[in-house]
Formats: sequence, structure tokens, C-alpha cells
Amino acid sequence: MTALGAVFRPQLPPERLRDIARLADASALDELWLWEDCFREGGISTAAAALAWTERVKVGVGLLPVPLRNVAITAMEVASLHRMFPGRAVVGIGHGVQDWMGQVGARVESPVTLLREHLVALRALLRGERVSTEGRYVRLDDVGLDWPPATPVPVLAGATGPRTLRLTGEAADGTILTASTTADGVRRARQLIDEGREAALRSGAHLTESHRVVVYLLTATGPDAARRLRAELGDEGLQDVPDLGVAGDAGAVAKAVQRLAEAGADAVILQPTGDEPDPEGFVRFAAEEVRPLVP
Repeated sequence: MTALGAVFRPQLPPERLRDIARLADASALDELWLWEDCFREGGISTAAAALAWTERVKVGVGLLPVPLRNVAITAMEVASLHRMFPGRAVVGIGHGVQDWMGQVGARVESPVTLLREHLVALRALLRGERVSTEGRYVRLDDVGLDWPPATPVPVLAGATGPRTLRLTGEAADGTILTASTTADGVRRARQLIDEGREAALRSGAHLTESHRVVVYLLTATGPDAARRLRAELGDEGLQDVPDLGVAGDAGAVAKAVQRLAEAGADAVILQPTGDEPDPEGFVRFAAEEVRPLVP
């Protein structure tokens, strides 16, 4: 069964999160995803609040930019979420948008190297291991969590280019793909992820049995859906990419979700346009109208 979710976009003020999280929890929606876009809302703080306000729905964070965090802090925060809310937090990390990282003095020469080192150390810490490492960016001296998660915790990573996609296959438990990914893009991503997993298995790396792929789907519904979708794709410079995003009723959205699922997505997260006029209505639409049509 394909998991279906929706994004609470950080263009909305954080005080609106509680009502939308509770609405998602009371509905048939599987997951509610949050973003840590600079310089809007904190990913861990909003995830903790959303989890505390809800009982059932999974809460995803995509992504935590690793240049902003010491890996030990990331591990402490992720472990705390999983101990307080077992099985409901889904955390993804990424190398960050480089312009934003430059604005805060955190830009590094090799973002992929940093992401690899962070992933390897983070997953080891969350497994309850004591970690000593002297990497290019990540340095730990006999660090272990006092309160590691009680059960295994999957760590996801965001990726777009081939190098990073292979890296997520090698060093992460899942991959998050942006809304600029078509169905063909999902297929290509799966191939690159599998190449990374094969390389990791040859080297004896610690991998989970499956690798979860989460894809955002830019979605608009309502009378002006097509206009809003075109405007957002244009703002992102993606107006000429065919088969990107979907505008229309529940049937049209469900078909777009199914195309991504058939291409290899395990979870499809509906991403409203930044100017979505009714965020609560968007969640209801996803849960009540789209979810019954998605197998």
C-alpha cells in the first residue's frame, strides 16, 4: 500500500500547525511532513509539537540541513523523538541549500562528504553504538547516547543528483525526492540508489532490508488549480518539465500518485502550492477524496 501524506509548508506561520496536525491525525492521512527551510521554522521543534498534539499520524521532517548541526545533537534530538513517540517520527537529513548555508557561514567545500560522514555517524549513534571518528567534517571521541531509541530507527536523506542518490543507497535507510521529480525521475533514482546499496553490501556496511523512497508531488485543486500550479512551476524554473505536478480533482491527483508509486515511490506526499488558499481544506481533500482512490 502506498503511503499518502501532505506537507505543512513553512510559508504558513507555526501557530497554524496545531489545527492542521490534529486534522491530519483525525483523518485517513498516513503522514504529515514538515520542512526546515531557512529561515522559517525549526524542524525538530515543530515535529515535537505536532507529535505531542497527535496520536496516530506519522510526522516527517524533510530535511534537516547537516551543516547547521553537530551530529551528536542530531542524534540526541532524533532519539528523544523516537523514545517519546515510538514509530511515528520520520526524520530526513540533507546537505542543505548551499546559498542558505553560505548566508549563515556554514557552507562547506564538499557537501556530499559532510552528508556521508553525518549519515554514518548518526546511524551508528542511533543504533546505540559508541562512536569515535576523525573525518573531514565529523569528529567524535567516544560518543554514545545515554538514551538511544528502543527500536531501530530509519534515517532518510534527501537527494537530487546522481552522486547523492548513490550515497543515500550506501549510507541511508531511505531517500526523499523533491517535487521536481517525475515518474521517470523516480525510476532513475531507484536505479542509482540500488547501485549504492550494492556497493555498500560489498563493503559490509550496515543496511536495512528495504530502502524507502518518499516523493513530494506538487498538487493543486480547486477552481484556479491549473493557474497556481503553472505559477509555482514557473517560479521554480520548471515550467518546461513535462508531467511535473498535478492540478485537478481527486481522480487526477490519485492517478499522478499511482504513476509515482508504479515508478518506485513507497510514499507520496502531496505538496500544496505556496499560495494554497485553504491548507485545512487541502488536508481534508488529500485524506477524504484522494486517499480512498490510492491502493
